[in-house]
Amino acid sequence: MIRRRSLIAVALAAFAVSPAVLAQSAPQTLKFGHVYEVGEPYHKWATWAAGEIKARTGGRWDVQVFPASSLGKEQDLYQGLALGSVDLTYTGSFYAARDYGPMALASAPFMFRDFAHWDGFRNSDLYRGIRDAYTAKTGNPVLALTYYGERHVSSNRPVRVPADMKGMKFRTPDAPMYTLFPKAVGANPTPIAFAEVYLALQNGTVDGQENPLPTILAKKFYEVNKNISLTGHMTDSIVTLAAPGLWKKLSEADRKVFGDVFREAAAKCTEEIRALEAKLVTEFETVYKVNVIKVDRKPFQDALAPALQGTNLPWTSDQFRQVQAIR
Repeated sequence: MIRRRSLIAVALAAFAVSPAVLAQSAPQTLKFGHVYEVGEPYHKWATWAAGEIKARTGGRWDVQVFPASSLGKEQDLYQGLALGSVDLTYTGSFYAARDYGPMALASAPFMFRDFAHWDGFRNSDLYRGIRDAYTAKTGNPVLALTYYGERHVSSNRPVRVPADMKGMKFRTPDAPMYTLFPKAVGANPTPIAFAEVYLALQNGTVDGQENPLPTILAKKFYEVNKNISLTGHMTDSIVTLAAPGLWKKLSEADRKVFGDVFREAAAKCTEEIRALEAKLVTEFETVYKVNVIKVDRKPFQDALAPALQGTNLPWTSDQFRQVQAIR
């Protein structure tokens, strides 16, 4: 009888698992919050990345994606990285530049000649150095840089030359660098949270705003602004960031998975955004009945040139020269 009890005890011990081991083997849920709509490529590829991370880590990490500002506005999400309320987010380069100024180079108005120039910067040693310096200062690892698109002006009156924007109440994101363009052309920059822009345009709080064509479509700004001027004044970027707390939890192998997956997602999202931009110029005119104005960009660029050569900028003159030298 004693021997039988001993055998049963041994068998039970073999199947017993400590709570700590169970906790390690159970999937750990992560929150990826962003401000974009479910129909936008940013959400689509964030969701794809979540699935890939779960698959490539054997189910250890379960990333839940929360779109459309459901976890807060962009500033809330950015601050949430340090607070631990979100684990992953997209944020504009200008938001990141509040903590490390040179991050603004990835989005500054008329900084890039075209997409190829922006892409060359994204893959340059200069950008990698800036990215790493930002992470060293904030603790937020930069997992990817995604093309956000060329920003164009939408407005309730036609804009063909810079003077047409004089006195216009113009919505900008709540980051100082976004005010460079409207100030240069005589508009009045008005910071408004992304989730509130449609209503602000509808009720006349602002007369216009600027965003890439895919965003103007997704947020339906064309319903309240019947003019789109193809100023292309900014080749914009968003960064995918991880929270410092998350990064500390990850093994080196899992860090590589997160980095690989989000870089792949950024590349796929970038190509989709570019394809959308190409077709939307025509679709806004034919399908959505918007007045699409092909402007001469040089007068807008000339208006902004003094601001980009100023002394109170978040990047150094040497960094600016290095960006312009990229071919």
